[in-house]
Amino acid sequence: MYYIIKILISAVMIVAVSEVAKRSSLFGALIASLPLTSLLAILWMRFDKVEIEKITGLSQSIFWLVIPSLFFFILFPFLINRGLSFWSGFGISTAITIAIYFILIRVLRFFNISI
Repeated sequence: MYYIIKILISAVMIVAVSEVAKRSSLFGALIASLPLTSLLAILWMRFDKVEIEKITGLSQSIFWLVIPSLFFFILFPFLINRGLSFWSGFGISTAITIAIYFILIRVLRFFNISI
């Protein structure tokens, strides 16, 4: 039952963002920009009595991995505004973002920063 509650709360948050965004891109973006997935994951871990070290480790890893995700939000509108179709822009932006994730992970390893 606990897992069903977790799934329902998490799903409601995602649906709420998409519904609000249909009415107002500003408020949809405001809600979406909140680290809802991260906050929910951290809360679920705490409720599941996971050690605090693992929770703080997740939080630190999230910090580093947010950086490459920002590239998607720069590239996607840029490509769409240059005439690419939605799916082409989405696919290219996603692929480049994934590549940047791998690059960042290598850079962090080079500087001995574990995520």
